[in-house]
Amino acid sequence: MIETIQFIIEHISGLWTLPWILVGFILTILLAKIMGREKIDKLMKKIGLMILYFFVPVLIFRIFLNTPFSENEIMFALLTSVIVVIMYLIAVIYAKYIINKQKIAKEKQNLFLKTLLTNQGRSSAFIGSMMFAIPALKIYAAIFMALVGIALFAIIPFILSHMHKKERKEGEGLSKNPLPWFLKLYPWYLIVFVLAAVILQYLLGPAPSGKSLSLHLLGKNIDVLWGLYTAITIPAALYYVGAGIHPTDLKKSELKKLLGLDKKGEKSDHWNWVRKTFILTVFITPIIIAAIFGPLYFIGLIEPEWFVVIMINVFLPVTSTNMFLLPYGIDKKTTAHIVTWTTLVCVPIVVALVTLAGLIFKY
Repeated sequence: MIETIQFIIEHISGLWTLPWILVGFILTILLAKIMGREKIDKLMKKIGLMILYFFVPVLIFRIFLNTPFSENEIMFALLTSVIVVIMYLIAVIYAKYIINKQKIAKEKQNLFLKTLLTNQGRSSAFIGSMMFAIPALKIYAAIFMALVGIALFAIIPFILSHMHKKERKEGEGLSKNPLPWFLKLYPWYLIVFVLAAVILQYLLGPAPSGKSLSLHLLGKNIDVLWGLYTAITIPAALYYVGAGIHPTDLKKSELKKLLGLDKKGEKSDHWNWVRKTFILTVFITPIIIAAIFGPLYFIGLIEPEWFVVIMINVFLPVTSTNMFLLPYGIDKKTTAHIVTWTTLVCVPIVVALVTLAGLIFKY
C-alpha cells in the first residue's frame, strides 16, 4: 500500500504536474456543456479558496519543517521582500508613464493604476509551486510564495483600500469593505504555518542523518500519507489554472487585438490596457529584475538557487486570484484577459526555465 502511494506521489510531482493545466482546461470545457460556464466558474472559485486555505499552507509547513531555516534563508527572505517592492514600484512608475503619455481621461486614471498594480501579482502559489519538486529550490520557492501572498492579500489591498476611501469621499458609491474577511485573514494565516514550522524545527532540533524531520517524528507510513496530501496541492493548483482559461479568449481575432493588429475591432481602452499590462508583466519586469540581479549572481553575491527562483517567479503569469480583488474597482475584463494570455505565454517560459536550470545546475 505504501509503495503504491509512493508511486502515485512520484507521478503527480515535478514535470508530471504540468499536464494538469491541460486537463483542467479540457475537462472544464466538457463540464461547462453540461453545467454551464457560470456554474463552473463559481465552483472553481470555491475550489481555489480550498487550495489556498487547506493545501498550500500545509505544503509550505512541510517544506519549512523539513528544511533547516538558517541565516541563508533569512537573507533570501529579505532579498525577496526587496524584489517584491521593486516589482510593484515598477508597476506604479510604468502606470503613471502610460497615463501621462496616452493622456488617459482623469476619471479612468485610478482604474488603470489599480488594475496595473494589482496585476503585477504572480501565480507563485499555483504555477510557481512546480519548483517544489526540485529539492534545491523548494525552500526558496516557499519563501517567495509566502511573501508574495502577504503582498497580494495584505499590502496591495491596504494600498487599494486607501485609494478606495478617497474615491468614496468623491461620491462614487463604492462598498465600504470590499475585501472578504477570509482574504484579509489569509496572509497572516499563511505566515502562522511558516512560523510554526520554523519554531517546531528549532525546538526539536535536527533529524537523524538521512531522515527528514517529518519522517523522524511521524514514521514512514504517516509521513508518506502526509506526503500524498501535500503532493496533491500542485496538480490541483495547476488544474485550477487550466480551468480558469476561457476558450472564448483563444481566438485569432483576440490575439490580433492583443498584438495591436486589429485597429478597428476594438475601439475602447480595453485591449490597449491588456496590451500594456502584458508588456509590463512579460517583458519590462523580468528585464529590469534580470538587469539588477543578474550581475549580482555572476559576481557571486547571490547563490545560483536564489537567482533561479527569482527569475522563474518574475516570469510567472498573473495570478487568477486577482479576480478576488475586483471589489476594489480594478477592471474585470482586463484582469480576466491578462490572466489568460500571461498563462498561455508564461507557462511554457517557466517550464523551459525550470528545465534549463536543471540542466545547468544539475538539479
